[in-house]
Amino acid sequence: MASMPGILTDWPWKPLGSFKYAILAPWVIQNIYSYVVRAENDLSSFLIFPFILGRMIHNQLWISLSRYRTAKGSNRIVDKGIEFDQVDRERNWDDQILFNGIVFYVGTMVIPGATHLPMWRSDGIILTMLLHAGPVEFLYYWFHRLLHHHYLYSRYHSHHHTSIVTEPITSVIHPFAEHIAYFMLFAIPILTTLFNGTASAASLTGYVAFIDFMNNMGHCNFELIPKWLFSIFPPLKYLMYTPSFHSLHHTQFRTNYSLFMPIYDYIYGTVDKSSDTLYEYSLKRKEEFPDVVHLTHITTPQSIYHLRLGFPYLASSPETSKWYLCLMWPITLWTMMLTWIYGRTFVVERHRFDKLRLQTWAIPKYNIQYFMQGQNQSINHMIEEAILEAEHKGVKVLSLGLLNQGEKLNRYGELYVHRHPTLQTKVVDGSSLAVAVVLNSIPKGATQVLLRGRPNKVACAIALALSQRGTQVATILQDDYEKLKASFGSEPPNNLVLLKNYTLKTWLVDDGLSEEEQKKATEGTVFIPLSQLPPKKMRKDCFYHSTPAMVAPTSLENVDSCENWLPRRVMSAWRAAGIVHALEGWNVHECGYSMFNVDKVWEAALQHGFKPLTAATTIHSN
Repeated sequence: MASMPGILTDWPWKPLGSFKYAILAPWVIQNIYSYVVRAENDLSSFLIFPFILGRMIHNQLWISLSRYRTAKGSNRIVDKGIEFDQVDRERNWDDQILFNGIVFYVGTMVIPGATHLPMWRSDGIILTMLLHAGPVEFLYYWFHRLLHHHYLYSRYHSHHHTSIVTEPITSVIHPFAEHIAYFMLFAIPILTTLFNGTASAASLTGYVAFIDFMNNMGHCNFELIPKWLFSIFPPLKYLMYTPSFHSLHHTQFRTNYSLFMPIYDYIYGTVDKSSDTLYEYSLKRKEEFPDVVHLTHITTPQSIYHLRLGFPYLASSPETSKWYLCLMWPITLWTMMLTWIYGRTFVVERHRFDKLRLQTWAIPKYNIQYFMQGQNQSINHMIEEAILEAEHKGVKVLSLGLLNQGEKLNRYGELYVHRHPTLQTKVVDGSSLAVAVVLNSIPKGATQVLLRGRPNKVACAIALALSQRGTQVATILQDDYEKLKASFGSEPPNNLVLLKNYTLKTWLVDDGLSEEEQKKATEGTVFIPLSQLPPKKMRKDCFYHSTPAMVAPTSLENVDSCENWLPRRVMSAWRAAGIVHALEGWNVHECGYSMFNVDKVWEAALQHGFKPLTAATTIHSN
């Protein structure tokens, strides 16, 4: 929002929320009916809706590419990060496409010659290019400078410039009034060719696609225009801007006003003096090697949209199922095939904390594949390759997230340490911090807890710690009781009991907690997960903690997405453990069946600014 919002700031359909596309329905239905049923061969009008969808896909591809490239660091222009407020501000980037679509549909109804267009006319394409290079670029330059006058800037254009670090969709984040003015400006070539009869489907769609491409490119925050292009044709420097050229406009504000052709900045003396230097520096910038890597994986086929590389607004909210994602099954299927073909780890996001450079890498495998015996070798190979790549890049710590540290898969990461005894990158499974988080989540005064989960490394460590503190740990199954008892070693299991009922009010559970078991819990029972994957919430009269997690320090930069189902700026304990390990400089692996000092890692996490997730215990509601 601008600092002093003017009239026509908000979009007219803002109250409709996610149902705003319903306003296109009458035109879409009418065009389909006319083309399919009435056999009216007006292909140009019929293709408006597919063209709208194509523009959205085009923008989304730029978003994913830009986020991937800036995460890797190669050719990145601005180092600052993006936060949640920018994502929220830019979530409605499709409003501009919706507005254009409405105008196109209205135009086909009221403008003579706007229907039954030929597919191609060379004279119309040439005229469109000349009109853009002349009147459009010239008028935009002066209009843009006018928008930077205090009166208009505070009421309108400051909304766009709130994004110092730009993303491709930043290009269309303007108040409604600005978009009206821009459309009137870009309509000059469109209306001229329509009125003189030289318009074609190619000239109109090509011109809009050109504007989209240049807008996205100019705001992508990584340099991609090769230097040899300007060497072959030196005047191109004045005819085509680069991402670094426009980036300076967002960091300096009073330079580089041009639309796509810098010639007007050169003519009127508003070129930033550092334009060439920043361009060459960005081109030479190499891939950034992290200090800490968190190795996770894809969870469900639809989770690809919740990754930072997917839909920004979905990624900025805890992962939940959205009904409209079911309509995207062709794209979902395509991404599944792509991950299967690509078959190697990819960078998801980057952060900076203190002096550490952090990255998250993802294995292109889904939850269900981790439970298939035949997939173990393939998954372990990918994890091992990721660890060796981290070793090659000088990574200090690699933490294993989600199912990448399964006991049956690789013994909590111990498999790789045994295979590579000279490994300098420390492999951390984060179990100690996960145990600490669970122990500090148990309600004060609780003297008994029911352990309903697989007796794995974390569960056994929690049971032992509680027993030593004088808290009684109960279990229902005889097999679980025997395994927990054996894990205590020489420690007498005085506080370990076998129960036949579910009356205890505090349950320690994993993702295998069944619906039937939840039904047996008494009203007001507190479920505290001890696994990375949360159990399915079935009871409205019970309380559910988050999976073991902590609130990230405020100094952690570039946080604009949620980690799976966790709230904003909340980090899983396993991921936080890797960061703490690196900050403390602990020169040991934390994997296998050994457990790091729980109290020591908890105190270290608190000292570095991580906070307990105090708001995690909330009553479940749909």
